[in-house]
Order: sequence, then structure tokens, then C-alpha cells
Amino acid sequence: MISRREWLRVTAGAGAAVTLGACGGNGSGEAANAAANGGAAGGVGADAASQTGEMILRTIPSSGEQIPVIGLGGRWISTNSTPEELEEHRAVLHALANGAEGMGRVFDTAAGYGGGASEEYSGEWAQEDGFADDIFWASKVNVAGRGGDSADPEAVREQIERSFQRLRVPEIDLHQVHNMGDPPTQLGILQEYKEEGRIRHIGITTTSEGQYPALAEVMRDYPIDFVSVDYAIDNRTVEELILPLAQDEGIAVMVYLPFGRTRMWARIGDRPLPDWASEFDASTWAQFMLKFVVAHPAVTAAAPGTSNPDHMVDNLGGGRGRLPTEDHLRRMVELVEALPQA
Repeated sequence: MISRREWLRVTAGAGAAVTLGACGGNGSGEAANAAANGGAAGGVGADAASQTGEMILRTIPSSGEQIPVIGLGGRWISTNSTPEELEEHRAVLHALANGAEGMGRVFDTAAGYGGGASEEYSGEWAQEDGFADDIFWASKVNVAGRGGDSADPEAVREQIERSFQRLRVPEIDLHQVHNMGDPPTQLGILQEYKEEGRIRHIGITTTSEGQYPALAEVMRDYPIDFVSVDYAIDNRTVEELILPLAQDEGIAVMVYLPFGRTRMWARIGDRPLPDWASEFDASTWAQFMLKFVVAHPAVTAAAPGTSNPDHMVDNLGGGRGRLPTEDHLRRMVELVEALPQA
């Protein structure tokens, strides 16, 4: 049987010819997570997904590879997790990997998540349970802190090598500079790994609005494949500069914090979902919020975080069915802006 990774190599060229239509996560805010449904061009279109229930795919502009529009953020795995919590985390990863047969799922982690536990446990579980090749592995490196400080090149390489060891894979699908740490040094080293064929896509991340101007400079000046930023229905600043620039530069976008950390759950409370959400196949608030995010034509994937396997299944629904229209998006924003502040 051909693995997902082998299948992607065969089809990458064909994928580049598919209409892109839309191109961007990690999210926290676990309190009331639920399901989703969505549709987009660049693979399984909105109409087809609505009829078949297949996951919508988006195309990475630089490579032509297609990935599912909904993934998983792995910050929840920690060295402090109890054995019971680890079993739940393992079940979440299973729910991700089994969400759409044959396609695998985007799993976003980092060298610094959970003291390295996120990479370590996810790599171990995926290998032991036989779906390591069915995951689009995305990790991050940063030995320079949150911007400003310089990175020691040797320390950068050591951290990247530890990520390979923890994930137990010969190549990493996406490796990014975490939190805008010393882009010249760390992106330069990631580029070397990419040229060696060990890393397939490179990028840079920030969830700080104050770093967006610097991020835009990196997007213009470096040959990156991805940026990863925070974006939610009540946090739309990236619509002004970063998302349009990503479209102009042909850079994929991964969305973090699509539920606004815990903020949106607190604002929604026990309010019922509006009836008109069914017009774009959203049956829960999580679907409502995810569909808003992935409806943007620059977004490639969203990676909400969860430690609950039922919520993972629920979130995957955000990548199936119809997406909101322009009129829906306007009404969604109006509804959220009328909610009390958290």
C-alpha cells in the first residue's frame, strides 16, 4: 500500500495545477470545543465536500502539495501530563490521523512545547501505532527567545536534530522559526536543511501583533513557504497586512488560536448557535469559528489545540461542507461584536 508521503510526491505536480482558491494553527481555549464543516477550492471543493463529507484540501503555493484545512496544535502535551492525560492525548492524535482515510493530518508542535514532550510523545505514539507516515509533521525551532536576541548556530542545529530524534522521522514536512527569533540565522539554517532534503517546507511564526511589521519584512525578503499567525473571528488584524501579503508572495498560512485562546468561549457562554449557521454546515460554535477562519482565501490550514478526542473529531468537521459566503461573514462578525467582552 502506498503511504501518504509517497502519494504526495507522486501528486505534488498535479496538485500545483489545481485551482488554489484558498491557502494557514494552533489554538488554545479548550473549554467548549465542538465540531465543524467547511469547503474550499484547491482540492476537494466546497460543493463536492458538501456532498461527500470529504475533508477540504488546500494547496501549499511553493510546492503544490495539498494538505487538509483543519489540523491539530500539540501544545497540550507536557512533561507534567498525568498517565491518564497522556492516554487522552494519544487518543486525540489517533482522531487526527484517522480523520480522513489516506490523507493524514497536519500536526503542529515545537521543540519548546511541554519541555519537548509534545514532540517526544507524538513521535513515539505515531510510530508505535503505525501512522507516522500519515502525519504532516510541523515543528518549530528557536534558541533566540521572542525576537531581539541572537541565535547561536550550533545551538540551532542541536535543537533541530533533537526534533528529528523526538519525532522519529527522516524528514520534517514543515519546520519554522518560532516567535520571530533571529530570522537571518535560524531561517538560514532551516534553508540549509531544506536544500539537503531533510526539511520540506520552512517558515516563521508569531502570535504578537507588534511583530507583524517585522514579519512582513521577512515575508518579502526570505524564500519561505509558510507563515503562522493568530487569527480568529474577534482577532482579525492579520487581514490588514499579513494575509494579503501572503497571497501576493505565494506563501502558505497556518492559523493559530482560531478560538481566540479561551476568550471566545467565555463570550459565547451558553448562547445557542444561530439557525442561519446551518446554511454553511456549522452545527456548533467551534464549527462556526473555524469556518470563519478557513473561509479566508489566504488560509491554508488552521490548527486548533485540544486535549479531548471528541473535540478533535468535532474540529475536523470544520473542514467539511460549505463555507460562509461574504454575507455570512458579515453577519458572523456583527454577531460576535455584539457579544459581551470576556
